[in-house]
Amino acid sequence: MFTKLREYQFLLEELTKRDFRKKYKRTVLGVFWSVLSPLLTLFVMKLIFTSFFGRNTPFYTTYLFAGNLVFSYFRESTTLGMSALMNNSDIFSKINVPKYMFVLSSNVSSLINFLVTLVVFFVFAAIDGITFSWHFLMLIYPILCLLTFNIGMGLILSAMFVFFRDTQYLYSVFTLLLMYLSAIFYQVASFPATIQRLFLLNPVYVFIKYFRVIVIDGNIPSLSFHLLLLFWALAALLIGGTLYKKNNQRFMYYV
Repeated sequence: MFTKLREYQFLLEELTKRDFRKKYKRTVLGVFWSVLSPLLTLFVMKLIFTSFFGRNTPFYTTYLFAGNLVFSYFRESTTLGMSALMNNSDIFSKINVPKYMFVLSSNVSSLINFLVTLVVFFVFAAIDGITFSWHFLMLIYPILCLLTFNIGMGLILSAMFVFFRDTQYLYSVFTLLLMYLSAIFYQVASFPATIQRLFLLNPVYVFIKYFRVIVIDGNIPSLSFHLLLLFWALAALLIGGTLYKKNNQRFMYYV
């Protein structure tokens, strides 16, 4: 795979540039929407949920922002990845190129937006009174795992979307449900221990939790928590890669 990436590096770069430009085409603010959108969402959520959940939650603005940041990146990356094959069917139906390149390009585009917003997140964390430490360097690990997980999910969803067009409608409902199950605006600690363990079955929550432990608690998660992140990332990538390898030729008949 890495050999293919080097071979098609130019294609990946051009696809990423195209996806990035396409997203902000005919917009007045352009790339600033990648920052403004999560900030507006943060403002609305803080306005609504602070009085209900934020009274006893330290650094509630940072708590909200961390959850929204990770979830928004996941949702954008996987939603774009889902339609990557169908949107580029005119290309791979005429030219023999690795089909996963289209999912990768959409993920790189989403990653750029995420990193820009991450800088704003650090600014808000500082304003909220968060003390910065070397622990913040550990955020590289969940970001890499989340990138891998999103690529894997993009591969899975794009393959499903080729064969089942209803996938896009079902996924919008699924992400809405997932948002409420990811403890973005409430604390999991208020639930019984058994329920708290069930939250670990939600990979998005696991990534959000890692961010909060590093930024808000100033601690490094346990080794088992690191392995859990790695498990979700590799599992998604393995399943997605297997689907692509198995259905590589079949895609041509359904696009």
